[in-house]
Amino acid sequence: MGRMAGRRALLAVPVLAAVTFGVFAVAAASPFDPVKAYAGTAGLTASQENLDQLRVNLGVDQPLVTRWWNWLTSALSGDLGDSSVMRQPVADVIGERLGWSVLLAASAFAVAVVLGTGLGVLAARRPGGLLDRCVSSAAYTLEAAPAFWLGLLAIWFFALKLDVLPAGGLTDAASDTVTPGQVATHLVLPAAVLGISQLPWFFLYVRQGVADALDEDPVRGARARGLRERTVLLGHALRSGMLPMLTLIGSRVPELITGALLVETVFSWPGIAAATVQAATSVDFPLLAALTVLATVAVVLGNLLSDLLYAIADPRVGFDG
Repeated sequence: MGRMAGRRALLAVPVLAAVTFGVFAVAAASPFDPVKAYAGTAGLTASQENLDQLRVNLGVDQPLVTRWWNWLTSALSGDLGDSSVMRQPVADVIGERLGWSVLLAASAFAVAVVLGTGLGVLAARRPGGLLDRCVSSAAYTLEAAPAFWLGLLAIWFFALKLDVLPAGGLTDAASDTVTPGQVATHLVLPAAVLGISQLPWFFLYVRQGVADALDEDPVRGARARGLRERTVLLGHALRSGMLPMLTLIGSRVPELITGALLVETVFSWPGIAAATVQAATSVDFPLLAALTVLATVAVVLGNLLSDLLYAIADPRVGFDG
């Protein structure tokens, strides 16, 4: 396990370096001017001399490679720089928002895995049955439904029509303190929407995997020995059928991150979505690079987690294979 993690860590180094350089290159080619974005309305009346001085202060007058290298060396020493659009250190911007994004993504991931696995097992018991047809049709429909559309639909139905859940935010409008109860209530809709948007892939993988496992000789042998159907299904078929789903975890991380950004925006959730949008439109080089590195690390860890879980579930694979 340690050797696999070490190899992945070494491979991640050039990947992260290339990704950060790509961020700076794309931002440099962007039509947005970071100086005008930083100056705001004051930039409309500022003299060219003042704008040039501001460009020097922000460091955007330097060549692309120089800007990237200066940021990279500073980041390696723990200094992520200052965000020009947020007017605060990048580490503080991420620190204030990352926890809420992780809470939302983790809750949604749990919803997708638990519901997807449960429904997949039930559908695999009777392929072509009523439950299988209904849930499979819903899964194929949800695959084509954008997360923001599901979010708007959930707000209309649960917040506006039924008035049983808040439409967005982290706390009630009249509250000036953050309490666990309010956070839990406001988390329900965004976590459910993000989880349901990821659910179809987990359901379809588990359904197919368990259905195939039920036709394998070991499972048939377990049935022939007179084991209860529940034991056969959960103790034999599910373990074998879960293997394809474990490989799905890493590949869904980018989709989970993208979906989380959309859902956070729709529900005004105080995660990193707003910071990402503002950094992109204002060409905030340090914040853009840090957020991109964060997303890339999440993808690398997701793929590593998939491999580790697969090796644990199927000892024939091995950690060093």
